[in-house]
Amino acid sequence: MSSAPPNSDVETPDYYRPCVSHVPAGKGVVKWMSGDVYEVKATTESTNGALGFIDCWVPPGNGPVAHVHKSADEAFYLISGALEFLNGDQTFVANAGDFVFVPKGTRHRFRNITAEETHMVAFYTPGGGEALFLEAGDDPVPGGKPEFWPPERGLALAALLGRKDIDMEVLPEEADFDIPADEA
Repeated sequence: MSSAPPNSDVETPDYYRPCVSHVPAGKGVVKWMSGDVYEVKATTESTNGALGFIDCWVPPGNGPVAHVHKSADEAFYLISGALEFLNGDQTFVANAGDFVFVPKGTRHRFRNITAEETHMVAFYTPGGGEALFLEAGDDPVPGGKPEFWPPERGLALAALLGRKDIDMEVLPEEADFDIPADEA
């Protein structure tokens, strides 16, 4: 049933034009990245540049190295679990139900400090940062498990990080050189 104006002699306003993006559960593009699982639900292409949206599962001890996004803000909402966040040179813990906003130009990272997998959603505004997962992440292997990447695998991403859409710089901290907590 349409709610468009009944008078067909009048041009239909743009707000009656269907343009909503809908990605059903489990229908995003899933990538494995250094032991984490990321399901990309929205890309800069699908949102006309507005945002990139990712559903994330982070095993104990995992998370990215410290980095900064120079041209995009990033935000997180924790669904379950807890993560330690780096905020410049300080850390804090975010728990299920917490929202974290990271303005562009802020050095940050997250790390799962619990014994359970943490589930969260993340988004970039404007979109573009999700391209790193889509282009550098591993395709899932049925029956397999994502593996923690050795440092050289992360260093191989350098060419992608400098691209205008991703625009990310790695700024490691001492904790980035540790092995995952579940292997300690």
